[in-house]
Amino acid sequence: MAGGSAIRGSRVGAGPMGEAERGESAPRQTVSYFCAHGHQTTPSFALDAAIPQQWDCPRCGLPASRDSDNPPPPPRIEPYKTHLAYVKERRSDAEAQEILDDALASLRSKRKRGEVIY
Repeated sequence: MAGGSAIRGSRVGAGPMGEAERGESAPRQTVSYFCAHGHQTTPSFALDAAIPQQWDCPRCGLPASRDSDNPPPPPRIEPYKTHLAYVKERRSDAEAQEILDDALASLRSKRKRGEVIY
Protein backbone atom coordinates (compact mmCIF):
# COMPACT_ATOMS: atom_id res chain seq x y z
CA MET A 1 0.00 0.00 0.00
CA ALA A 2 1.63 3.21 -1.18
CA GLY A 3 0.75 6.02 1.27
CA GLY A 4 -2.96 5.20 1.28
CA SER A 5 -5.46 5.89 3.99
CA ALA A 6 -7.36 3.21 5.85
CA ILE A 7 -10.48 5.41 5.90
CA ARG A 8 -11.31 6.55 2.39
CA GLY A 9 -14.07 8.94 1.46
CA SER A 10 -14.52 10.66 4.84
CA ARG A 11 -13.00 13.57 6.68
CA VAL A 12 -11.38 13.59 10.07
CA GLY A 13 -14.00 14.55 12.62
CA ALA A 14 -16.93 13.84 10.31
CA GLY A 15 -19.99 12.82 12.25
CA PRO A 16 -23.08 10.90 11.30
CA MET A 17 -24.94 12.07 8.23
CA GLY A 18 -28.57 13.12 8.00
CA GLU A 19 -31.40 14.30 10.24
CA ALA A 20 -32.10 10.88 11.74
CA GLU A 21 -28.78 10.71 13.56
CA ARG A 22 -28.64 14.38 14.60
CA GLY A 23 -32.25 14.89 15.64
CA GLU A 24 -34.76 17.50 14.55
CA SER A 25 -33.57 21.02 13.81
CA ALA A 26 -35.23 23.93 15.62
CA PRO A 27 -38.06 25.71 13.79
CA ARG A 28 -36.63 28.61 11.84
CA GLN A 29 -37.66 31.84 10.18
CA THR A 30 -35.84 33.73 7.44
CA VAL A 31 -35.46 37.50 7.63
CA SER A 32 -34.47 39.70 4.69
CA TYR A 33 -31.90 42.49 5.09
CA PHE A 34 -31.06 45.12 2.45
CA CYS A 35 -27.82 47.15 2.13
CA ALA A 36 -27.19 50.49 0.39
CA HIS A 37 -25.86 48.68 -2.72
CA GLY A 38 -29.17 46.86 -3.17
CA HIS A 39 -27.96 43.44 -2.04
CA GLN A 40 -30.48 41.23 -0.23
CA THR A 41 -29.38 38.84 2.51
CA THR A 42 -31.72 36.29 4.08
CA PRO A 43 -30.22 34.64 7.18
CA SER A 44 -32.24 32.11 9.16
CA PHE A 45 -33.03 32.54 12.86
CA ALA A 46 -34.73 30.31 15.40
CA LEU A 47 -38.34 31.30 16.06
CA ASP A 48 -37.58 32.24 19.67
CA ALA A 49 -34.33 34.13 18.88
CA ALA A 50 -34.05 37.93 19.03
CA ILE A 51 -33.88 39.33 15.49
CA PRO A 52 -31.16 42.03 15.13
CA GLN A 53 -32.07 45.37 13.55
CA GLN A 54 -28.92 45.42 11.40
CA TRP A 55 -26.88 42.72 9.67
CA ASP A 56 -23.58 42.96 7.78
CA CYS A 57 -23.98 42.32 4.06
CA PRO A 58 -21.82 39.29 3.15
CA ARG A 59 -21.24 40.61 -0.41
CA CYS A 60 -19.99 44.15 0.27
CA GLY A 61 -19.63 44.39 4.07
CA LEU A 62 -21.96 47.39 4.46
CA PRO A 63 -24.58 47.44 7.20
CA ALA A 64 -28.00 46.20 6.08
CA SER A 65 -31.43 46.74 7.62
CA ARG A 66 -34.83 45.13 7.23
CA ASP A 67 -36.29 48.20 5.47
CA SER A 68 -35.72 47.73 1.73
CA ASP A 69 -36.75 51.32 0.88
CA ASN A 70 -34.49 52.96 3.43
CA PRO A 71 -31.24 50.97 3.96
CA PRO A 72 -28.63 52.38 6.36
CA PRO A 73 -26.02 54.67 4.80
CA PRO A 74 -22.45 53.44 4.42
CA PRO A 75 -20.29 54.26 7.46
CA ARG A 76 -18.06 57.30 7.18
CA ILE A 77 -14.44 56.25 6.97
CA GLU A 78 -11.84 58.68 8.26
CA PRO A 79 -8.83 58.99 5.94
CA TYR A 80 -5.39 58.02 7.20
CA LYS A 81 -3.63 60.90 8.92
CA THR A 82 0.11 61.37 8.96
CA HIS A 83 2.08 62.40 12.01
CA LEU A 84 2.39 65.89 10.57
CA ALA A 85 -1.40 66.18 10.25
CA TYR A 86 -1.82 65.36 13.94
CA VAL A 87 0.86 67.90 14.89
CA LYS A 88 -0.87 70.59 12.80
CA GLU A 89 -4.11 69.88 14.66
CA ARG A 90 -2.42 70.52 18.01
CA ARG A 91 -0.28 73.54 17.09
CA SER A 92 -0.95 76.76 15.25
CA ASP A 93 1.54 78.10 12.70
CA ALA A 94 2.69 80.77 15.18
CA GLU A 95 3.39 78.16 17.88
CA ALA A 96 5.25 75.97 15.40
CA GLN A 97 7.39 78.91 14.28
CA GLU A 98 8.21 79.77 17.91
CA ILE A 99 9.27 76.18 18.65
CA LEU A 100 11.39 76.07 15.48
CA ASP A 101 13.09 79.38 16.36
CA ASP A 102 13.91 78.11 19.88
CA ALA A 103 15.35 74.86 18.50
CA LEU A 104 17.47 76.69 15.91
CA ALA A 105 18.77 79.14 18.53
CA SER A 106 19.74 76.25 20.80
CA LEU A 107 21.47 74.42 17.94
CA ARG A 108 23.40 77.54 16.85
CA SER A 109 24.60 78.22 20.40
CA LYS A 110 25.84 74.62 20.72
CA ARG A 111 27.70 74.96 17.40
CA LYS A 112 29.44 78.13 18.58
CA ARG A 113 30.57 76.37 21.75
CA GLY A 114 31.81 73.40 19.69
CA GLU A 115 29.40 70.86 21.21
CA VAL A 116 27.87 70.02 17.83
CA ILE A 117 30.08 69.60 14.78
CA TYR A 118 28.43 69.18 11.36
